[in-house]
Amino acid sequence: MKTTLAAALGTTMMIAAPALADKAAVLDNYADIAGAAYGDSLTTAQALQDAVNALIATPSAEALQLAKQAWLNARVPYQQTEVYRFGNAIVDDWEGRVNAWPLDEGLIDYVDAAYGGATDENEYAALNVIANPTFTLSGREIDATSINPDLLQGALHEADEVESNVATGYHAIEFLLWGQDLNGHGKGAGNRSWSDYGTGDDCTNGNCDRRGDYLKAATDLLVSDLEWMSAQWADDGAARASLLENEDAGISAILTGMGSLSYGEQAGERMRLGVMLNDPEEEHDCFSDNTHNSHFYDAMGIRNVYLGSYTGIDGMVTSGESLSSLVAAADAGVDAELTGKLNATMLEMVRLKAAAEAGFAYDMMLERGNAGGEALIMTAVDALIDQTRSIERAVDVLGVAQISFEGSDSLDDPDAVFQ
Repeated sequence: MKTTLAAALGTTMMIAAPALADKAAVLDNYADIAGAAYGDSLTTAQALQDAVNALIATPSAEALQLAKQAWLNARVPYQQTEVYRFGNAIVDDWEGRVNAWPLDEGLIDYVDAAYGGATDENEYAALNVIANPTFTLSGREIDATSINPDLLQGALHEADEVESNVATGYHAIEFLLWGQDLNGHGKGAGNRSWSDYGTGDDCTNGNCDRRGDYLKAATDLLVSDLEWMSAQWADDGAARASLLENEDAGISAILTGMGSLSYGEQAGERMRLGVMLNDPEEEHDCFSDNTHNSHFYDAMGIRNVYLGSYTGIDGMVTSGESLSSLVAAADAGVDAELTGKLNATMLEMVRLKAAAEAGFAYDMMLERGNAGGEALIMTAVDALIDQTRSIERAVDVLGVAQISFEGSDSLDDPDAVFQ
């Protein structure tokens, strides 16, 4: 059966944009969508928190699986918020707390012997905080007998200003739920046992109580961070106020987020770079093998803000005046072009997602010489680049200030990737 975009997205939002548009109304709706999406991110993180608490209280294979599923559910709304990065300083300054990637997982817990130890780039790549209640970090003696949010955020996260020292957020939690993915380019995600959270004789790999403490602290911190960000987009929130201060700057912020996520971040750093390096560690959700969904919902988030509509986890739709209607009022042809390009990208993401869910895992696609996998990824990359060119045309027809989108060596200077 032929897959259509409407069927894949569960919606028939292909209606033409209205001919009239008001910048203030566009910005209000954009902020409303942020509030709804971050609100859903908070709700699903709270469900994850409940599942984590249940796993720690009564460890079992079933409890671990429920926590994993809660994590996967939580990624759906959050990935749709990433389009709010780059153009909104409040989001950019905060984002590293919740979605920093990649990470040196040996900082947190035990790893396979092949992982190695400290490196020239990161002295703490194999620190294993869970196994060590005291340690020296950046010349300071750290008391980690109590693993709590203050320790994770205050002492460990990006320790020594090394970006891969990721101690908090979705991916730290992902590692603690799945463990390392040791399958290379083979099928399969991480295979952590529930008994890593067991008690007494049921405890495997030692320090099960501290592992539970770390998982709880990271999850509690994620919830509190999302509570904070959700509040920034409320009617009296700082992010909303900043956006509405200057209408033209606000429109530029929307376009900057769309173009930067589309081009440098997603097409480049998250997709093209992995193909160039043929490295399964370049998966965005590498422990869970959920990368295909991360890519899908990132692209959906870009489309959401352009069309001015977001469908929440409860099926409720937040919609209103859109950037599409603003562009259509200036040049209907450019609006039709960009809308078509966004839809074309989503169709490529549907194909990639369907292939992964049928058993062709994303890390398998990244294997050197796998022409089918490379074609799936690069067709989606090309669609993202193509839609970015149309976003640039939208910038021109709206007459807003010149915008610089985030770039990537993988796209702009491929030779530099291997230097």
